[in-house]
Amino acid sequence: MTVFLLATVALGWSSPAWGQVAVLQALDKVTARLSLVEASVNQPVKFGTLQITLRYCRTRPPEEAPETSVFLEVVEIKPDEGPARVFSGWMFASSPALSALEHPVYDLRVIACKTSAGLAPAEKR
Repeated sequence: MTVFLLATVALGWSSPAWGQVAVLQALDKVTARLSLVEASVNQPVKFGTLQITLRYCRTRPPEEAPETSVFLEVVEIKPDEGPARVFSGWMFASSPALSALEHPVYDLRVIACKTSAGLAPAEKR
């Protein structure tokens, strides 16, 4: 993180907007039910048998190309089994297939980052 901040200052890059809440689109492939899920940083949220934990939510500033990226940890919790990690990594709104959750029943997609006051600055267009 320190290297990123030093490069940002040295190269004159704009700093990203770090959100506190990620808005995710969740799909249950069995029922074809689409849901919007809001996940706060370090606060697990459930969707079906998935427990989704947001670690970071970042939106580029308005003067750059639009991009929202989140770091998620997803654990599946089945009643008769222990928790199993099914995804851990970055997801990108502009390229959902680049780093996707591969699950037979559920699909997740990044929509936006929000701050406590609403949408992050890059989203207010």
